[in-house]
Amino acid sequence: MSYLSFDKSLLINLERSLSKEILRTNRAGTYNSSTLIDCNTRKYHGQLVVPVPELGEANHVLLSSLDETIVQRGIEFNLGVHQYEGNNFYPNGHKYIRQFDCEIIPRTIYRVGGVILSKERMLVSFEPRVLFKYTLLEAHSPTLLRFKPFLAFRNVHELTHQNPEANCDFQLVSNGIAMKLYENYPTLFMQLSKKNVYQHFPDWYKNIEYYKERERGFEYREDLLVPGSFEIPIKKGESVIFSAGISEVSTSSLKKLWDKELEKRNPRCDMFSALKNSAQQFYKREGDKTYLLAGYPWFTARARDEFVALPGCTLSIGRMEYFDAIIETAIPEIESFINENKVSSKLKEIDAPDVLLWFVWTIQQYARHTSLSETAQRFGKLVASIISFVRKQRHPNLFLHNNGLLYVNGLEKPATWMNAVENGRPITPRTGYVVEINALWYNALKFSSQLLGEMGEEMEANVIDYQSGILRESFIKTFWNGNYLYDFVNGNYNDKEVRPNMIYAVGLPFSPLEKSQQKLILDIVTKELLTPKGLRTISPKSGMYRPVYIGGQLERDRNYHNGPVWPFTFGAFVEAYLKIYKMSGKSFIERMMIGFEAEMKELCVGTLSELYDGNPPFKGHGGMSFAMNVGEVLRVMEILKEYKED
Repeated sequence: MSYLSFDKSLLINLERSLSKEILRTNRAGTYNSSTLIDCNTRKYHGQLVVPVPELGEANHVLLSSLDETIVQRGIEFNLGVHQYEGNNFYPNGHKYIRQFDCEIIPRTIYRVGGVILSKERMLVSFEPRVLFKYTLLEAHSPTLLRFKPFLAFRNVHELTHQNPEANCDFQLVSNGIAMKLYENYPTLFMQLSKKNVYQHFPDWYKNIEYYKERERGFEYREDLLVPGSFEIPIKKGESVIFSAGISEVSTSSLKKLWDKELEKRNPRCDMFSALKNSAQQFYKREGDKTYLLAGYPWFTARARDEFVALPGCTLSIGRMEYFDAIIETAIPEIESFINENKVSSKLKEIDAPDVLLWFVWTIQQYARHTSLSETAQRFGKLVASIISFVRKQRHPNLFLHNNGLLYVNGLEKPATWMNAVENGRPITPRTGYVVEINALWYNALKFSSQLLGEMGEEMEANVIDYQSGILRESFIKTFWNGNYLYDFVNGNYNDKEVRPNMIYAVGLPFSPLEKSQQKLILDIVTKELLTPKGLRTISPKSGMYRPVYIGGQLERDRNYHNGPVWPFTFGAFVEAYLKIYKMSGKSFIERMMIGFEAEMKELCVGTLSELYDGNPPFKGHGGMSFAMNVGEVLRVMEILKEYKED
């Protein structure tokens, strides 16, 4: 049995199979996603979900579902599954599934009497096109396949309903049809690899439900248009390919296209290869620019997320070319920002107070994979410019005080990664001296000094070193409370909540703390925050602890950073733990990785969700695949592989 394989007993159990999702992307923004049994449970699910730049930044669901029916001796067996009102599922195609695996590509095996049918799917790289390959493995009599496409043509954040504006007309193309339901949308071409019979009888399937949207407190019912059906005979041992894309394809070339794409795929045979594959799914190429998306299904490219996730999602998996492409796309945005020029809207939130500091950390990780001299030659001037930008008080929300600490205003809008809002105001208003921002600032100064030394700028390096010394003294004086670090300090207010942010003051390459202080911080973080999925966002001892991420939008936002676990903070924890315990701590970290290993067959298969409940069983929630989490766990795996005692 393959690493990512599921048998009949799980698949026919709707409670279990509907909780597990799959996600495939084409590295250009298009994705394919559903549950293991192809019953959509989110409005974000769809067999072909594509960017439509003319309609904004959000993706759009064109082909929501594709229902297959096996017809043999006049008897029909519909393999589709949809949820309707009253927790009713129809058809019940899941009862015919015998196996599902996605080690290389998603593959489902159906058995209906003496018929055994294999269904495989694949997105074409950098092209908005999904391919389905059906192979009749066993049959004792003539067999017919019928396909019914369920069309949405809508924004992923919205739902569609029966309406007179939908254009139900179609155009015949090679072995298929083309349809365009609404203006400004691309035309959807649905074609088969061999001749077939298409029957046009447009009909709306009403009140299809998505229970995950209901759980999230959103509208959860929609109507989908089925334009008609394709019928095609298939013989034992024969394969047919169904293509859905926004351009016409030569149907005679579909087999060749399938084989070409399949050659590019690598098996997901263990945790590392699964997460490596997941990391590459965040790549998004737009013309000559490349971004790292924050996650799926609803995230765009966000600066903080990109820089935190980038080392793990590229360098740790040997994809230096993508690191180069993504960082070279980001650099003009950074340069425009620090030169106070207009920045594009593609890389979001570049003006957030910690973003530039995370960028310096990213470059620091590049230096670890190359050399300090190479890094100084390539990025030294830019890092120096960033440090100068901050020191000269040019950042709109980073204020350098005489004590060397950076002050941020987090009352009007979120200043850190804890960015949930209520009525436009931060739910976690971290304002003043924020612990991880100042830890990142100290680390950036020390690293910049190193680069300046490599560049022969000894005088400037000494100036930066002197400033880091002032900062170090102030950092300890301001944040240290005798046992751990305050989360933020604002005037006479010291926030005493035990949060994971303090671990960066220990885990970053340069720490402003004494070893004894680092040990105490690590102890309290381990005792109160550590879970099998990473660090809780606040201690269970806090009166603010809300560990379960459920309910409507407001309830979930209030819980967002007040109890649930965000796995990406585990990266800093591991570096801190190994810094203190050296080789003796390696086995402990390896045992902690078992919790992430278990996630490979949960929720979105082969990846990590956005966040997890703070209490057992630590159920995942939010975005089905999250770049910072995947990147930092991959980086931990690299650290463990390379770690040797000093």
